[in-house]
Amino acid sequence: MPTLLTPSMSVKYLLHYINTVFFLIIIGITGTAFADTDPTQKSVNFSEINKYAIFSSTAYQKSPAIGQNGSLKNYKISHYNNIPGFEISYFLATNDVTKSQVIAVRGTSNIENALVDIALELTTDKRTGIRLHNGFSQTAQAIYSEIKSQIKTDYVIDTTGHSLGGAVALILAMYLDTDNFNVGKVVTFGQPKVTNIAGANKFQHLNIIRVVTAKDLVPLVPPFDPVDLKNIDIYWHPGKEVILLADNTYAIIEGIESMMRAIKFTQEPLSENNLQNHQMNQYLKMVAKKIPSARLVPFNNSFNLFNLFGSE
Repeated sequence: MPTLLTPSMSVKYLLHYINTVFFLIIIGITGTAFADTDPTQKSVNFSEINKYAIFSSTAYQKSPAIGQNGSLKNYKISHYNNIPGFEISYFLATNDVTKSQVIAVRGTSNIENALVDIALELTTDKRTGIRLHNGFSQTAQAIYSEIKSQIKTDYVIDTTGHSLGGAVALILAMYLDTDNFNVGKVVTFGQPKVTNIAGANKFQHLNIIRVVTAKDLVPLVPPFDPVDLKNIDIYWHPGKEVILLADNTYAIIEGIESMMRAIKFTQEPLSENNLQNHQMNQYLKMVAKKIPSARLVPFNNSFNLFNLFGSE
């Protein structure tokens, strides 16, 4: 397992981390950390979210089973493949009635593997011009090169996925947008970060909904890139973060609030509760509880700067 931030970290690493925290506070105060671009759009259609949850769950099935899945309704499977070397499968589903297509990418349901596989290196992506997580972008590039010729230019293209598959799905939406395809919704579940502040800002115009459970650790990592920390090249989430809470309640946060939630969780060790909260089946169950009477509540972010390193 990767080492989480603890009071026993080196003094040099600790100072870098404190500098980053104060930087986050500054951008939060000055309002440059992506405040909600449309405060009126606070409600979430969980029937719609459930559709993408089904797509993301279906991506874990083998090709024949996907074609027989009645829950996909008017969609037909246009393409399915497993990317050699990356061990990630995906499928393209087409609905000729609504003139829409969905790209669903399979991730991992194993949080331990997910955390180990999340390398911290950000590299400049030639297609988008932004800095992206190297492993995720390589996987997205492999899928995009296979699937681009099958994407219909006059259709709305949605992308979705769970865990690492959600990260790849987001980058695919960035590629599609860069190439002027009509990108609709990007709905991910338990998705880790893929880019930095500048990259998130460039694609903030996309309709990105990141669905998370409150105790899923994967969406909170990686907290930043130690290699580039002197340049404040920290990881950042674009879009809305929809936090699934108990029963029919949920909260919405983004930008600096989402980052502060991540910082607080670096103090907590991995537990069985984190494992369960990352499973796609858990997301399906919690989304279903929000239909039809979801209730939006404020998110209580108990982050405390003075308790950042575990002191009481």
